[in-house]
Amino acid sequence: MTMSILVLKTNAAMEYAAKYLKKADLNITDVPDYDVEHLLLSIPSFAGGSRYITPILASLPHSATVSGGNLDHPAVESYRRIDFLRDPYYLATNAAITADCAIALANRQWQELPVLILGWGRIGKCLGQKLSRLGADVTIAARKDADLAMIRALGANSIPVDNASSCLMKYRAIFNTVPEMILPDFVCHKDCIALELASKPGMAGDGIISARGLPGKYAPEASGKLIAQTFVRLALGREDTL
Repeated sequence: MTMSILVLKTNAAMEYAAKYLKKADLNITDVPDYDVEHLLLSIPSFAGGSRYITPILASLPHSATVSGGNLDHPAVESYRRIDFLRDPYYLATNAAITADCAIALANRQWQELPVLILGWGRIGKCLGQKLSRLGADVTIAARKDADLAMIRALGANSIPVDNASSCLMKYRAIFNTVPEMILPDFVCHKDCIALELASKPGMAGDGIISARGLPGKYAPEASGKLIAQTFVRLALGREDTL
């Protein structure tokens, strides 16, 4: 009997993921049944709770593998799990897609535009590189001296995170990637666009645009393709480029 892959098409990205997996000649189903070998969930997987997922799990064999993101959830603790949010390749590529979406959402002509990026994680690094290539005057705020030194060595300006609040008025675009409150009294220039990209707010004030989960909203095909590629690589042990 041919084992099948159940893809929960809960958003546009998952629709695209299913399409790419079908192109790879995999048996994709919409029906939870005893012959399902893999369950592929959206990422993150339990952002809306488990009420839709638990009944589906009840129809699957206990030998099924559950793939998704943030799978430390009681509903799937007895299943074999593959968590994409622990995979460095998925995280790096998703950060690059997020950076592209954030730049497009800001909708600016970047030549010599003063830009502040808060945080030197995956998304911050991708934003810094991409905005520099577009001609922006990039400043990146980080905590560690080693990070501040590396930022300067790569050709961007750097400031300590603790000093960021004193110079916000000079920037025309501010991107926060730090998942903790670092600017509780955020005030910026009237022509500045401020995007909150972190999983938890780092800025509090007027005019801040919540921009979490950008890949699924603004680049669903790229996000879906990445999900499909990661599934094929991690769950099936193949290096198909799809």
